[in-house]
Amino acid sequence: MRLWIKDPIAILAENAERGVVTEDGAIVELVGRGAEPAAYDEIFDASRHVIIPGLVNTHHHFFQTLTRAHPSAINKELFPWLKALYPIWTKNVTPETFRLGTRLALTELMMSGCTTAADHHYLFPAGLEGAMDIQVEEAQRLGIRMTVSRGSMNLSEKDGGLPPDGAVQDEDTILADCERVLQKYHDPSEGSFIQVALSPCAPFTVTRHLMKESVGLAEKYDCRLHTHLGETLDENAYCEHHFQCRPVDYLEEVGWLNERVWLAHGIHFNDAEVKKLGHHCVGVCHCPTSNMVLASGQCRTKELEAAGSPVGLGVDGSASNDNSNLMEGVRHALMINRLTYDATVSHFDALRWATEGSARCLGRDDIGKIAVGKQADMAFYTLDELRFSGGGDPLATLVLCGAHSADRVMIAGDWKVEDAVPVHMDIERLRREHGEAAKRFLESI
Repeated sequence: MRLWIKDPIAILAENAERGVVTEDGAIVELVGRGAEPAAYDEIFDASRHVIIPGLVNTHHHFFQTLTRAHPSAINKELFPWLKALYPIWTKNVTPETFRLGTRLALTELMMSGCTTAADHHYLFPAGLEGAMDIQVEEAQRLGIRMTVSRGSMNLSEKDGGLPPDGAVQDEDTILADCERVLQKYHDPSEGSFIQVALSPCAPFTVTRHLMKESVGLAEKYDCRLHTHLGETLDENAYCEHHFQCRPVDYLEEVGWLNERVWLAHGIHFNDAEVKKLGHHCVGVCHCPTSNMVLASGQCRTKELEAAGSPVGLGVDGSASNDNSNLMEGVRHALMINRLTYDATVSHFDALRWATEGSARCLGRDDIGKIAVGKQADMAFYTLDELRFSGGGDPLATLVLCGAHSADRVMIAGDWKVEDAVPVHMDIERLRREHGEAAKRFLESI
């Protein structure tokens, strides 16, 4: 069926003033001003909508929805924040609570206009060995694309790392499960719904050997690599103390300076490091909301892009962001980057990071843009709320006036959100069940 998405208020695409035509899950035609499609079977009247490419979230920790604004962790920077929450997570994240945390995060993301999400799950207490299987099941249930990032930690407090002993796994267990998950789920083909990345957590939670072994697996299975890097000054100091080098030098030593890699945060890089990352096409996921909440610092987005690094956008963990709303993250990215640079940073920059830039970080050229041949992944917003009244430029209005909820979301040509509600999810039940599960994380203080 050829569907003409007709006459939107505005659309983030070139020569598509009268909309787009989709067929078999892809965009097959852009309809310019004064034109009509060559052929179509049905029409969707988009005259109430502003349309953008589906947002692509390149860094998250879904399970952390269960500890938003947790009393033990609020008003702290990263290291003390982690030390407060690691024991709580280790004790209370079970397959049941993990499933609900994942389900809620994915649903919340989709409702904000997100069509592809990457989660960096690194916590594997006893009993949670099937975490990646749970995430795939939940993504497939909702119908959202996902990069399942098989994270890992094998450096605990007794080894000089940050997490408690119960939160980590041994290297053999980690590598065996990484290979299992890659063999079972990784689909690098165009239009795929599930891809796998390997994601050792951070320099202060994994060994050098595990970082190097992960590179070998990534090359064998043609997958991406992801880790936290350069998030805080504490992390820089940790690397200098334990490895006698800065984080980017460490990355180079373990073989991670290549185009398979995208990093979370990437804040505390000097000029030479920015140049080196760009030269090797290492991507950086900018996490503006989390960076502000934890007072981590400001990502050098303009310098990184100029050097050659893809820059994407992520909400980061729902306990360091306290929501899973990527459209809100777009506005935060605009604001913090204007403060970092100047007012010439535009809404187009912020939207580009959340779409094309994020897709590049994930190694995908089939999503992130409304163009012929791309997947039919789009987010539709109305401007009916009071917050939008008086808005002149519709696309700028979305970002500057604080859009946060999509009226409709399309993935691979199918409607996944209609009238601001996911088509396959009981929101009231999810809120009730997730809220009950989250109480356990408060009771354990």
